[in-house]
Amino acid sequence: MTERNRLSGPMHDVAGDAGYAEHPARVGFFTDTSVCIGCKACEVACKEWNAVPEDGLDLLGMSMDNTGMLGADSWRHVAFIEQERGIGHQEPALDLLPTGPSGLPQTSHAVEPRLGAAPRGGSELGTSPLPHDPEELGMPSFSRPGDATGAEVRSSVRWLMASDVCKHCTHAGCLDVCPTGSLFRTEFGTVVVQQDICNGCGYCVSACPYGVIDRREDDGRAQKCTLCYDRIGDGLEPACAKACPTNSIQFGDLDELRERADRRLEQLHGLGVEEARLYGRDPDDGVGGDGAFFLLLDEPEVYGLPPDPVVPTRDAPAMWRAAGAAAVAFAVAGVGAFLGAALPGVRR
Repeated sequence: MTERNRLSGPMHDVAGDAGYAEHPARVGFFTDTSVCIGCKACEVACKEWNAVPEDGLDLLGMSMDNTGMLGADSWRHVAFIEQERGIGHQEPALDLLPTGPSGLPQTSHAVEPRLGAAPRGGSELGTSPLPHDPEELGMPSFSRPGDATGAEVRSSVRWLMASDVCKHCTHAGCLDVCPTGSLFRTEFGTVVVQQDICNGCGYCVSACPYGVIDRREDDGRAQKCTLCYDRIGDGLEPACAKACPTNSIQFGDLDELRERADRRLEQLHGLGVEEARLYGRDPDDGVGGDGAFFLLLDEPEVYGLPPDPVVPTRDAPAMWRAAGAAAVAFAVAGVGAFLGAALPGVRR
């Protein structure tokens, strides 16, 4: 299929456009942040497999975040966002139960016994039921913030966690501006940096609409996620997706991932999570759609993501036309001034 515009908009065959006559299906990531638990297994797996240096063992004062953002030494970044707000359908069940003198939820009194259920403690075996109150068991009592009210204990803080990564854009600004060919499009449709060719010019850093790619301090060369090019070439999934315990990071055929994301979004909306949205899934956005896209539970800005990313080359044709028109205008003005000065009888 012939593409009408290689600088912006949808592109159905990015690998073919890069010159691969025969190639596998485009692959990518779908990150479902609604099931991310913030374990950082993806960060660790990425660093171990790709030999990415350590870059932050101390917390930054932003919840449990210790990396802050993506960079040359952080190819995966788990963001922690604490929100002071009601948490709707994500409320922990125990927070809604009344508490006893010990500060523990009185689950045995709050829940009606099932019909025919055996008494708690195994009395059906002839033993005595266990006492309900932890103080009767000799357990130390404790209190939690808010227990003194005597009312329902309800958390007002919601944690949003998301594992960010390079988006492997359909129209990649970093790839478009690289003067050495260090950045290239793979047969899988991903974008990879060849560090041995990179000259450290930094053009790619300013061209990325997401602020993903960065130069490493010790040698100045650009670094970013490769989507584990070496692993997927051998039929393996990327290290981060392999290590994710909740399947928040999903790897596979990009078209299939988009269909899966649509179904997941519909499911969450059906459960009343109206704020859920997909980010980077739309091929008509400013970068032609991302190869790594996300399901978010709030506005992109909350996660530190740009609301409307645009590849710089999208406006290149308009800029060249404007520059050409300006050049023609200058030329006409120059010719006019020259002819006016050269013609006899023209008052100067």
